[in-house]
Amino acid sequence: MACMDAILLDLEACVRLVASWRQQGLKIVFTNGHFDLLHVGHVQYLQKARSLGDRLVVGVNSDASTRRRKGATRPILPQEERAFLLSALQVVDAVLLWDEDDFCKVVDALKPDVYVKGADWNQRQGPKPPEAAVVEAYGGQVVYVRLTPGRSTSGIVRDILKRHGCEPEGGA
Repeated sequence: MACMDAILLDLEACVRLVASWRQQGLKIVFTNGHFDLLHVGHVQYLQKARSLGDRLVVGVNSDASTRRRKGATRPILPQEERAFLLSALQVVDAVLLWDEDDFCKVVDALKPDVYVKGADWNQRQGPKPPEAAVVEAYGGQVVYVRLTPGRSTSGIVRDILKRHGCEPEGGA
């Protein structure tokens, strides 16, 4: 693929890069997700995340992880394309592909100052992101940002299928 603005790293290289930013006194923000069919809600979410610090690292679930979490029909876009699209965004400083279903090891290794998740992870009776406990253990901050109403990959897929007279499988 062509040149990217942000860089795609493995965990070891990402740890080194974050350490160099930290030596410069920069505030590190980390978030993660599938980012399948990048849409305006994703971009607004990433803009909010970036506004909380000086550098934004984005963890992307691999294809295998996305299938395990979202079902056999996902991802729609392969991991390389999802990572490339994210890396092209001005607000993203580094991208990390990850094959595990949670990012606890990544968060523990990077120790970002701020860990960001969508507000859907902060419901009174709902599950909390597993990474939150890791962040709290080292004294970092967990921030839940409001999501863009009515924008989700699953909703977009359902709308596309409906327009073409198809029934979505499962949760789309």
